[in-house]
Amino acid sequence: MSKAEHMLSILMLLRARRKMSANQLAQELEIHIRTVYRCIDALCVSGVPIVAETGRDGGYYIPGNFKLDPLFFDADEQKSLLHAAQFARESGYPYEQALNRAVTKIKRYTEAEQSRRLDAQEARVEVVHPPENAQLAPKLLAIEQAADAQTSLELDYYAGYEGAGSTRRFDPYGLVNWKDKWYAVGFCHLRGEIRHFRVDRIGGIRDAGSGFVRPPSFSARDSLLESLLPETDTGTDAYLVSVHIQGLPQAINDLCGHWLFARTLVERTPASAHFKLDEQSLYMHAPYYLLSFGGKIQILEPQDLKECLAEIAESLAQHYRT
Repeated sequence: MSKAEHMLSILMLLRARRKMSANQLAQELEIHIRTVYRCIDALCVSGVPIVAETGRDGGYYIPGNFKLDPLFFDADEQKSLLHAAQFARESGYPYEQALNRAVTKIKRYTEAEQSRRLDAQEARVEVVHPPENAQLAPKLLAIEQAADAQTSLELDYYAGYEGAGSTRRFDPYGLVNWKDKWYAVGFCHLRGEIRHFRVDRIGGIRDAGSGFVRPPSFSARDSLLESLLPETDTGTDAYLVSVHIQGLPQAINDLCGHWLFARTLVERTPASAHFKLDEQSLYMHAPYYLLSFGGKIQILEPQDLKECLAEIAESLAQHYRT
């Protein structure tokens, strides 16, 4: 730990424990007692009014009227950080170990009763991710570090289930987690445009030996969403297809909550919904999702979509008969 971390740790311990001797601080932080003295001197110089009491029950403490609120989290802020950590764990997040250390620090420098409360609150919110891919975290770490340093990478990328591999020079602008999949977003020199690569389909990652400048206002999240979602501006209505669907109320609720259909919803009732989609989204993304509802929904129009679903269902049936 650095001197600054030791100083902050001492500050947090004195705030939580009220009074501690130099020996107690040294034992708690596993540092030399002389380091404790130096850190306390530095804290005093920085303006923290640490009081030293001599004698058998002496020690260091901070007066109760000294406000440290800007440096510490209140109870709800602590709880929110612990819950946010639950979402990041096992998602492939490349800094999970650092995250766990931060959570440990939050718990470490709290009073015993507060620590028990935090443990209980943390246990009440749990997140289930798909099984973690052990190869994912190192790739995410390499891409995030390259994005931070604005260093170009060379990627071996495999598109789709049967896609041939290709090598690309790539300027990583950021990472996005979408529907439990990680995407590297940035400029692909092979295509000459912004591309979105699924990290689990990246093979080798190498330093390309060059740098880049990330556009200051670029949002990796917005870029990925724009690539997935259809344009729904009123000026393009003439190119959108009206889709009318009816079904069981819960099925309609689930349908309207889908990332594609939620954005394209025009009107709905408890048992029906009207959407407007572009043809590419309608016939490439929508059919397989609609088939997952089985007989719980019914496509009223367009007729072409009904025929598309029938052809896919027939093809699948034929596939599994052979």
